[in-house]
Amino acid sequence: MITRNNPRAHGPYEPLGEALGRSVPIGGGLPEDTVVAYWPGLDSYTLDDEQATWTATQWAEHLEDPLLEHPFVASPQGDRRAIFHLDVRLHPDDRELTGPEWAEAAHRLARAAGIEAPGEANGCRWIAVQAQPGRLDLIANLIRLDGSWHTPPAEVLRCLSAEARRIEQDLRLVPVRSTSRPQAVARPAPTASAQLAAIISQLADERTGPLATVRGLIEHTAHQAARQPGAAGADTAHRLELIARRLYGIQQDLDTAATHLSAPTRPRTGVPAPTAITAPSRRSP
Repeated sequence: MITRNNPRAHGPYEPLGEALGRSVPIGGGLPEDTVVAYWPGLDSYTLDDEQATWTATQWAEHLEDPLLEHPFVASPQGDRRAIFHLDVRLHPDDRELTGPEWAEAAHRLARAAGIEAPGEANGCRWIAVQAQPGRLDLIANLIRLDGSWHTPPAEVLRCLSAEARRIEQDLRLVPVRSTSRPQAVARPAPTASAQLAAIISQLADERTGPLATVRGLIEHTAHQAARQPGAAGADTAHRLELIARRLYGIQQDLDTAATHLSAPTRPRTGVPAPTAITAPSRRSP
């Protein structure tokens, strides 16, 4: 079981889309067993006569609500990237887990990350999505119900890794084997083209690049505009979606440019000069 703590996001739509393996659909309920666990306080907010399953958009809005209710709350570093996203992948040889087993793993990982505390009424909203084989996604809003910001512990990666090892043992899963580090091999210094390719790759990076951050903000604003009444909101949302799509195209173009720069170039070989042909000398009789 391998855990990966993704960079925090401005909104829940992109992490939820990654968990589902597709973009967040506007309508249609998710299969009943897709969301295998969620923060315990949700039961007190829902009514008995509500629909049995929520749409992906409703789950995203549920996670996004604290951002809207507390518009001035920010992290200690002053940013508003409040969406925590952890994905967990099983070993290819692992058996298929049941719904209750996925739910148990989700609650244990949520407690290890500090986003769930048993008996706490003003905790973080979170859901656990199991939509792809052998994968679990834990998505949470770090803004608590009382408006305070939850900062995961500094050793959160170590805590998650240790809890994953315990879950492997309890559920009889294939453990992650630690391998010895290979001996360091001296590598040649990067060329100027390789350095430029690395810079362009950072710009085009889908997770941590600046263009991805800007595109995420635009997509988040588009979702907000689409929820506004009237045709103006829908028109603005459409325009923002087109801008986000163009930014995505720019990211792809930059990625292609980085690939061309990093591709090894074959050294030019000199073309041998043609051999001079001399006429045979005639012997005198």
